[in-house]
Amino acid sequence: MFPLSEGLRMLADEQLFKAGVVRLILGKKVEEALEALSQHYRVGTPGLRVGMPKRSGGNAGCYVTGTKTIHVASSERLCDPFVILHEFYHHLRTQGGKHRGTEKHANRFAEEYIAAYQTAGRYSFRVSYK
Repeated sequence: MFPLSEGLRMLADEQLFKAGVVRLILGKKVEEALEALSQHYRVGTPGLRVGMPKRSGGNAGCYVTGTKTIHVASSERLCDPFVILHEFYHHLRTQGGKHRGTEKHANRFAEEYIAAYQTAGRYSFRVSYK
């Protein structure tokens, strides 16, 4: 077997981390996923709440900077990796009190995690016993 270069190993580890976070969210371990993300990016863990604040405009989720809380519209959205990761990006980008992220970047952040999960699933080793 060929040894991986350090840079390639770090990239592989990052992809596995991203896939693992999505797996946690899909497995209804959202708080655990948020803790892992917060540790990874060295930020405080945001709160999580089902129910949207007033004037949220019918969105699936939102991040409230003042309370550092991710709100989701329903319990079904609680396990939606795109919504959770999109809103975590806003949490990540508001450190220091200023919002520095855009919707486009939040979407891309979530999509990268989901793509890593899909790729990991495609290449995972499966054994079937029949």
